[in-house]
Amino acid sequence: MSVRKPIFLIAGDPGSRRIKSDPLLQTVFDTCGVSSPSIAYIGAASNDDRGFFTWVSSYFVNSGSGTVTLAPTSRRFERRSFAKTCEAADAVFISGGDVEEGMHVVAKRSLAPFLRELYRGGKSIFGVSAGSIMLARAWVHWKDDDDHVGNLFSCLGIADIMCDTHGENESWGELTALLQLSPDASIGYGIRAGSAIRVDPDGTVAPMGKVDTFVKTGDVVRPAKM
Repeated sequence: MSVRKPIFLIAGDPGSRRIKSDPLLQTVFDTCGVSSPSIAYIGAASNDDRGFFTWVSSYFVNSGSGTVTLAPTSRRFERRSFAKTCEAADAVFISGGDVEEGMHVVAKRSLAPFLRELYRGGKSIFGVSAGSIMLARAWVHWKDDDDHVGNLFSCLGIADIMCDTHGENESWGELTALLQLSPDASIGYGIRAGSAIRVDPDGTVAPMGKVDTFVKTGDVVRPAKM
């Protein structure tokens, strides 16, 4: 029977472009169970941007990964090839970009059941920025940018939590909106730039760096302790 592995939800850090090796990523790669794990890169949220893929691949290799292979979703998508790339890799990575666009691509290609099954089968899965949010439970679609009226839409739910990434300079406005649209007692995690959270198979959430936690009580969203 396959043993599920922890899920890592990472907030990107603009300063990381100057770092040759990332200890946080090294921790992620160590849980894969092999030395220099191969990575399947899913760029649905970034339209398979080649420049971003090239930079991220180098960053991963410098931090201890093996080969990083693009599994196209937006361009040149072919289901059999996509599945083969993900199944052959030691870990699957969901890239940053735009959450709503990423989930639109996931829905268009009917990828959610396959990705959930990979996780249930013991595949290591991690995301950065928008990719972290996509791996979580839900996000907000804004009906009108001017009046900030929104509604929830479902994400992959592989990590059964709600979170936002590097929104500390905006006082976690989008995370607050997400919680206000959620049931009472809902908890949300604000992952600061350069930090992450680890979600274990039993649902335990552990901060890796600076993480702000909020809870909805009635109509109010308040800071909470982890």
